[in-house]
Amino acid sequence: QVQVVESGGGLVQPGGSLRLSCVASGNTFAIGAMAWYRQAPGTQRDVVASITSSGRTNYADSVKGRFTISRDNAKRTVYLQMNRLNPDDTAVYYCNVNSGGKGYWGQGTQVTVSS
Repeated sequence: QVQVVESGGGLVQPGGSLRLSCVASGNTFAIGAMAWYRQAPGTQRDVVASITSSGRTNYADSVKGRFTISRDNAKRTVYLQMNRLNPDDTAVYYCNVNSGGKGYWGQGTQVTVSS
């Protein structure tokens, strides 16, 4: 049993920044890869960034150079630093944590980029 909780979302102006956090708790022994996804209204949920247990990262083309994913294994936390945000980044952002051969989802945190 693993609980995943995202935080850090909110309203930000175009060009601004936000940092999302995702904390895993419960039976979190041997956490593997972690990732951030997002889903805007009327769209599918797409991966934004991922990070392996060894720290290797990957990004969607739309966020390369603007977003940075990182992890703190001691805190069982993954972060998403989002810079130079634009309205197309508006979505619910979800964290996914792999542990014990299963993937666990958080409830999501809303990010709205608007003037």
